[in-house]
Amino acid sequence: MAGSKRRLIAVVALFLWQLPVMAAFIAPAAAHHVLGRPSYNLNEDSNTPSSMQIETQIGDYFVTVMAFPAFLRPDTPGYIKLYATHLDTELPYLGQVTFIVRDDSLFSSKEERLGVQTPIDNIFRQGIVFSQEGDYIISAEFTANNEPYRIDLPLRVGNPLPILSLSLGAAIVVIFLSAVFFKKRFRRRRRRRGA
Repeated sequence: MAGSKRRLIAVVALFLWQLPVMAAFIAPAAAHHVLGRPSYNLNEDSNTPSSMQIETQIGDYFVTVMAFPAFLRPDTPGYIKLYATHLDTELPYLGQVTFIVRDDSLFSSKEERLGVQTPIDNIFRQGIVFSQEGDYIISAEFTANNEPYRIDLPLRVGNPLPILSLSLGAAIVVIFLSAVFFKKRFRRRRRRRGA
């Protein structure tokens, strides 16, 4: 009885030990179609999720703003979608929305008007094309019941260099090293005075 248990344990251990080797020889199944469409025709710009989505309650409205495609690149067309509903009546906002863009930097306050849009199927759509990589802020403005509304959507185009982050990191390192240097210098002076 004890011998058969040992054999069973040995067989199970041998099987578990060989499992990774067997898995290496089993080829994974490659998908040819995604949702009924050929996968060779898809890329990251196809029907993918938005690159950024904001859902917020502002004043009397619940607003959803999305940017497409998921990976926006310079000189590639994209678009912004906005949908707003009244909180009490749940009716969609059907006026006009003005879309504005500006650089997301400390040194730039220049804004550019992208366009004024009316809804199609209760959704406001604004086309966008950026010529340079960078971080931008897309603002959507509308007025309802004589009250102004503004929603900001941060948007990254391409892979810009994080200059501000690098500068901040370098400044922190310099401050830390300076603090260590002055602390050691202060200790040396104390020792000399004490001696």
